[in-house]
Amino acid sequence: MQEFGREDPVWVDRILDWRWTWLLARTAMVVIFLVSAILKSLDFHAAVLEQEEMGLHPGAFWAGLTIAVQGIGSLLVISGRFVWLGAGALGVFTAIAAVMAHGFWTLEGQERFVAMNVFLEHMGLIGGLVMTALVAEHAKREGRP
Repeated sequence: MQEFGREDPVWVDRILDWRWTWLLARTAMVVIFLVSAILKSLDFHAAVLEQEEMGLHPGAFWAGLTIAVQGIGSLLVISGRFVWLGAGALGVFTAIAAVMAHGFWTLEGQERFVAMNVFLEHMGLIGGLVMTALVAEHAKREGRP
């Protein structure tokens, strides 16, 4: 077992060393994107309307691109292959979506507060994606799956 530090309880080390923890963590990190891609694929018309409401035309192109980025990016992260690419694509997508859909700086009052919170949640998600790519890179360097 890898030694993480004297302060770590043994049960924490065991969870972190468990072979399924890394897969479950990667899956949890991107499940929101994977589910979104699946739902958009199942109701493509609604996905097109969503894009057009955001001012993106033609809606079908942008909906298809969104599905591709969310789906492929998620599968790359979950598979553990090219995690940097999948996490990077999802991070860029999330940053663009946050700026386009949650521009709190243009709002006032309660709307501003809500939009700012959602925007900041998106920033936290981007941080998690960066950390996922970092952990994947360090695991690869150490020869872990």
